[in-house]
Amino acid sequence: MFDFLKNFYMSKRHVSLKTLAQTLNVSMSTVSRALRNHPDIGPEVTRKVQELARELQYTPNPLAIGLLKDRSSTIGVIVPDLVTYFFSSIISGIESMANEHGYHIVIRCSYESYEKEKECLQDLLRLRVDGIVMCLAQETQDYAHFDTVLKSETPLVFFDRVCRPDEVATVVVDNQEAARRITRHFFESGYRRIAHIAGPAQLNITRERIEGYKQGLAECNLPFDTDLLVHCDLSIASATAATQRLLALSSPPDAIFGVNDTTAFAAMKEIKRQHLRIPQDIGLVGFTDEFHATVVEPTLTSVMHPTYEMGREAALLFLAQVDAKVAITPSQSVLTTQLVVRESSSMIPVE
Repeated sequence: MFDFLKNFYMSKRHVSLKTLAQTLNVSMSTVSRALRNHPDIGPEVTRKVQELARELQYTPNPLAIGLLKDRSSTIGVIVPDLVTYFFSSIISGIESMANEHGYHIVIRCSYESYEKEKECLQDLLRLRVDGIVMCLAQETQDYAHFDTVLKSETPLVFFDRVCRPDEVATVVVDNQEAARRITRHFFESGYRRIAHIAGPAQLNITRERIEGYKQGLAECNLPFDTDLLVHCDLSIASATAATQRLLALSSPPDAIFGVNDTTAFAAMKEIKRQHLRIPQDIGLVGFTDEFHATVVEPTLTSVMHPTYEMGREAALLFLAQVDAKVAITPSQSVLTTQLVVRESSSMIPVE
């Protein structure tokens, strides 16, 4: 009999608790308890349920369990892109911490779009995720779409690009301090016309890195020149155009600090296209320390961003909200970065 049922049910898409219950002519609650070795269920029934579950290769449906328990054991994750190492490493950190605590993650991508970000948020809420961990899209300047999440008391955590820190837990790095270190590093390496290709003005990472850049200039007794601060939209094309504007100045920079490594790679390509040497004519530093920083020529000095740790920390802040019995004050976690000096910014050979 079991062989016939096995062949029949294995041909179907999914074997459910209801399948097991109907086959054995018992209730679904009995099956659920037997699978968990509940003491209220006799050993003979438990044996039959577990044997049938193995035969039919039954696996629990987390969404169905979530409906019963009013929780899904899933965390929604929204990132601006799925291509760069930066976000993939953060996702890995979130997933590792989530799995350690019995959660799964559902990933959505905003593609840097404000409208897409709102859509992702609504989709995850409809899936009844237990919380959301996310990074803002660069287009996002209106934060009203988070009101629904906050009013429903669904745990929400921002990382890297954040907003509303008084209401939402956040994980960031020491952006201002990192930018200050970069500027001082340039100065100590002999550069004096230090430029910064910044990101979109509305992003916190842009504001904080500009502030650190200005602080570093002041500490080195270098004037802040508005011509040496240009913005880009984080794309290669925009970063290339920003580099061209800097190099076309009557007094061009002798060093460029990019808001991220993608910006720095675009600047490197344009600098070479104009037959300038790195680091002899122009020093160059990025931010995030992507893998490619070690394989380009020259190797790129960059700020090592603790991406994996950022992901784990973001998941921990989610778990803290889930475990809290009452509303808690949003936590603001600031992780430390490290400036990794390579060939692109040092006149002295780097081993």
